[in-house]
Amino acid sequence: MNLMLLLEMASSAFGERVAATHGDRSLSYAELFRAAGRAAAGIRSSGAQHLAYLEESDLALPVALFASAWAGVAFAPLSYRKSAAEIEALLQTITPTRLVTDGPLCESLGKLEGVVSESRSDFLASASTEGALADGWPMDPEGVAVLLFTSGTSGAPKAALLRQRHLVSYVLGSVEFMGAAEADAALVCVPPYHIAGIAALCSSIYAGRRVVQLSRFDPEAWLETARRERVTNAFVVPTMLARILEALEGRKSADLPQLRALSYGGGKMPLPVIERAMRLFPDTDFTNAYGLTETSSTVSLLGPEDHRAAAASEDPATRRRLTSVGRPLPSLEIEVRDEAGRVLPAGERGEIFVRGEQVSGEYRARGSALVAGGWFPTRDGGFVDGEGYLFVEGRIDDVIVRGGENLSPGEIEDVLLEHAAVAAVAVVGVPDEQWGEAVAAAVVLRAGQSASAGELAAFVKAKLRSTRVPERIEFWDELPHNETGKLLRRCVRARLAGEV
Repeated sequence: MNLMLLLEMASSAFGERVAATHGDRSLSYAELFRAAGRAAAGIRSSGAQHLAYLEESDLALPVALFASAWAGVAFAPLSYRKSAAEIEALLQTITPTRLVTDGPLCESLGKLEGVVSESRSDFLASASTEGALADGWPMDPEGVAVLLFTSGTSGAPKAALLRQRHLVSYVLGSVEFMGAAEADAALVCVPPYHIAGIAALCSSIYAGRRVVQLSRFDPEAWLETARRERVTNAFVVPTMLARILEALEGRKSADLPQLRALSYGGGKMPLPVIERAMRLFPDTDFTNAYGLTETSSTVSLLGPEDHRAAAASEDPATRRRLTSVGRPLPSLEIEVRDEAGRVLPAGERGEIFVRGEQVSGEYRARGSALVAGGWFPTRDGGFVDGEGYLFVEGRIDDVIVRGGENLSPGEIEDVLLEHAAVAAVAVVGVPDEQWGEAVAAAVVLRAGQSASAGELAAFVKAKLRSTRVPERIEFWDELPHNETGKLLRRCVRARLAGEV
């Protein structure tokens, strides 16, 4: 198994079809294949064991990803939003490495021991000129394909290690070869260091879909690009979709009839957001994809039919499934367990465990986090309902323990988001002498709307038990998120606890 198998099959089957587009430039499948082979030859001659990529998405990204697979080295996309010191520290853990980056960092980081840097334009130019392709790629399924430094929303980042078999298994289990028509186009706007970006690139290549790269997300640019490029498929994180809806404020439709499929994931989707999105994108099939870096992307899906059935239902239990992440993929198993490791029945909350061929659960220099039987403890909390639908309520570490009772922040957030004045909310536990932890909430109000803390507390009390009513409510202009749109709950907790 090797990612290059996906590109080789695509290049052989439809070599002249456009593989990737960025701005006014593009690469066909055949051109991408040859560029990857030339770049792989350069990587091998350098003696590097990693190819690091420190930039936004452009045509150099797919070349770098597949060149790494061809050369038999790990591809390591790094966050360009980190400080120079943080980037340097990450690089020093993966030397010897080739680094693709632009600007002043290209020169300064290239002076580090074990790092050889080059600009994106130079990297792409050398891969696009005539030259010898590297010899055949390794076929060891245990070869390291990608190193992804996790976002660190609850601590220091770790390097999640995805082997060739993990990523190839994900693609083969979720996408049909040549399943896309020549006119199909996938808009990819998540950063290269997000697992969704890697997964979208690999699966689109295997399906034969043109990848439209948007280097930096902006809602207006997203809408304009989707219309201009006649995008048929796209993926966004919930905060991106919320901003797209804000850009469509006052309109009855997004006017994107060619957008057949819109997937979302990477965070909790507020019910009002997905309900409004389904109204504004009436011709679009929505899919909620739940996965983690350590699981090579998606492990469960709430598909289009589930979305439509839930939205149209008057049954509260069925309608509630719009907030679920659906059912596991056929190749995966999911269990919910308590702290003692006992598998819980439907409806009971615990930690989500995942098992399957695409699941890595391994970290560089830290080893495997898999437990007995090959199960991966996700550290996400949730439950499965009687029909097998999985509900993810947030990180286990985020559970609020008040007087010995475990409270789910997500449950309280869902209620607050039902209030007409609330645009966004984060609920956390803060230290309390009497109860151990108290419930606190940071609320962002909709433009032109108003609400008091007492009003919101009463709103929650009318729908939930009194122990779940926030004892402290603050109104903020915005909530803190990282560059991939995930809520930085630890920052919310520190501020509400008065630690910053």
